[in-house]
Amino acid sequence: MTEKQQQKTQLGILVFHGFTATTDSVSLLVDALHRTGVLVRAPLLAGHGASSPEALRGITCTDWLTDAEKAFSQLSASCEKIILVGHSMGALLALNLAVRHESRVDSLVLAAPAIKLYSIFSPGRPLYRFAPLLARVKKKWEMKTAIADRRYALGTGRYAWVPTDTILSFFLLIEKTISELGSVTVPLFILHNRRETTVMPESATILCNAIATGVSNKSIVWLEHSEHQMFCDSERELAVRAIVDFVDRRVHHNRS
Repeated sequence: MTEKQQQKTQLGILVFHGFTATTDSVSLLVDALHRTGVLVRAPLLAGHGASSPEALRGITCTDWLTDAEKAFSQLSASCEKIILVGHSMGALLALNLAVRHESRVDSLVLAAPAIKLYSIFSPGRPLYRFAPLLARVKKKWEMKTAIADRRYALGTGRYAWVPTDTILSFFLLIEKTISELGSVTVPLFILHNRRETTVMPESATILCNAIATGVSNKSIVWLEHSEHQMFCDSERELAVRAIVDFVDRRVHHNRS
């Protein structure tokens, strides 16, 4: 095996997109990560990327967790350790993998992790207990494309609505993930938006304080002007650069 092959198989990167999005929403990041020379994979999650949101009907968080496990297993066959990168709901999948595969996970990079949402019907919010009742009368849940400056709206393929049962399963994933945060011990890098309207900024500090990772191995970088889809917004290059810099540090750490 050549030196180049050894370096390539030492680390891999697994990138998970968010709820209702596609890999297009993280394509700028994925392209930049490819240029680091590290092996990168970005799976499309079940029910996403179809011509209609109806593709999500009957899909649950179990399906997304299964997708994450499959992608992790496949990449693990080529890499000794994996850096898990997740945006929004993708961050939840990354956290779950970090709990189950601690010895194989190098670190976590979480962008706008969906720990606490602005929706008043989501976990930890005032009307969450009424969400199942809402699902009985409201079969479609409208979604918005959260981009501050639409001149930079690069991502495509997001759904305008989702089946309400599917978003309730997303909420269950949030609860499940929060219950396991204390078992997360790997290095953590969080990137969050101060002024977005989908995931509350306090999610970053809640997450950072809840995990068991040592203080010196966890950090938060804030974006000042972006909305939720940070990799398709006006500060997209800053967001990508921050993550690439973190990955470069992890690559150097593993080689030293």
